[in-house]
Amino acid sequence: MCGRYAVQHDPAALAEEFEAVDRTGGAVVADFNVTPTKTVPIVVQRGAERSIRPVRWGLVPTWAKEIGSGPPMINARAESITTKPAFAESARRRRCLMPATGWYEWQPGDRRRQPFLCRREDGASLAMAAVFSAWWAPDSTDRPLVTCAVVTTDAVGELADIHHRMPLVLPRDRWSDWLDPQRTEISELLTPVKGMLDELALHPVSTEVNSMRNNHPDLLRQVEPVPEPAEQAALFES
Repeated sequence: MCGRYAVQHDPAALAEEFEAVDRTGGAVVADFNVTPTKTVPIVVQRGAERSIRPVRWGLVPTWAKEIGSGPPMINARAESITTKPAFAESARRRRCLMPATGWYEWQPGDRRRQPFLCRREDGASLAMAAVFSAWWAPDSTDRPLVTCAVVTTDAVGELADIHHRMPLVLPRDRWSDWLDPQRTEISELLTPVKGMLDELALHPVSTEVNSMRNNHPDLLRQVEPVPEPAEQAALFES
């Protein structure tokens, strides 16, 4: 986690919600099945302006020699983000928020591949803590490739029953501190806020989410979970 999420609001709506300026230039739209390497909206703060920007999900460190030499670095563990070379510089100076309607999760070992969606009960967007980086191709004068990764932490409560990791979700009163590029000490911001977790709800959604080709609003809708294989067999025996 986090490997799949949804953003049901367009950049203009996100800009209003996060008190920011839309600088995406039409590069991103609402997406109900966001997968790694897609262009996604992030919230950044530079000077007096907070803005929504389009970046690629899957961080490429500034010192990387090439793109795609390994799996996309879509997640950064909160426990090691300030010391791991791939993320340390971004953790100090290039932090952002990744707005999300919610994230999808699958329980390891579940043969049904039953997806669950975790979202706020009040329907507002989640602010997932994240970091970003700008990468230039060797000997290139083109604009850099800007990429990002979600910060993850240990899952708690019913979320831990589905998966042992979850995004670090920040409440509104931590947004400014997290986004402040002048702040380099962030250890106290890397601990989940208990009250924030109480506002989250988890429910099963359609197995259509399992295919990245499916992308529509009904993917967010709560459904009855797919029966376990043994339960399916029992239906034919009765």
